[in-house]
Amino acid sequence: MVRPAAFAFNEETSDSNAFQQRLDGDVAERAVEEFDSYASMLRSNGIMVDVLQDTPKPSTPDSIFPNNCFSTHGDTLVLYPMCAPNRRLEREKLRAALEKYNFTRLVDLTAFESVNKFLEGTGSLVLDRENLIAYACISPRTDAGLVEQWADTMGYTPVMFSASDFGGTAIYHTNVMMHVGSGYAVVCLDAVDDAAQRNMLSDTISKSGKEIVLISMEQMNQFAGNMLQMHNDKGEDLLVMSRSALMSLTRLQIEALEKYTRILAPEIPIIETVGGGSARCMIAEIFQD
Repeated sequence: MVRPAAFAFNEETSDSNAFQQRLDGDVAERAVEEFDSYASMLRSNGIMVDVLQDTPKPSTPDSIFPNNCFSTHGDTLVLYPMCAPNRRLEREKLRAALEKYNFTRLVDLTAFESVNKFLEGTGSLVLDRENLIAYACISPRTDAGLVEQWADTMGYTPVMFSASDFGGTAIYHTNVMMHVGSGYAVVCLDAVDDAAQRNMLSDTISKSGKEIVLISMEQMNQFAGNMLQMHNDKGEDLLVMSRSALMSLTRLQIEALEKYTRILAPEIPIIETVGGGSARCMIAEIFQD
């Protein structure tokens, strides 16, 4: 996780992220308070959290969302091409911080920025690591050709589709509208306009052995698709989502999730509103053998 130094509305990402909204007041200070409370919640529930303190310069207003810049796979570190120039600066800060993990293989896709092709980590790719499936909704930040190249390199099967919000704008990151956990998957099928793609997505999830927990467009707008399942130091499965996401769910949806996992729900309204990302986006997992 990255503790922000200058959290703010990011002008460079707002064109493709319909979830971002401007707020008055000192949002930077309030975001730090939300971050610290979230990190403390994770630690108190047995999750090991490695926090990188961001620096004020160069300015990286979205540094609180590190999962877009890199992903890890055993001995492999993948670096991703980012759409916004100031988000590329985040990646360079993270690259240095990741050296301590001693990854032996680097998959560096950042050169595609020069030809305006982007793939923003586990924002663009929702990974079923158990079944080696990579789900991706195509958007200005998720290039179909790069999804195929990534999947071929990493040994995954790509599952691509188009998804849009109420206004018909492409959903900027796949992890806004779906999450894959152990035994279940949360997905907003209503966001997938094409019936054939919608059926293909549903069938793929079902055939992978996951119970589908459907969420509505309204729930997606409360970041109910932006979840992450983790294991704590006792081997317990924990599911993080924001308080606003949890409050949007019905009792039956919560019960469906709690069959598989225990829910943690930090309050992060400033981060969600101004940053346009939520609880899952704030965590970049370290997977090492």
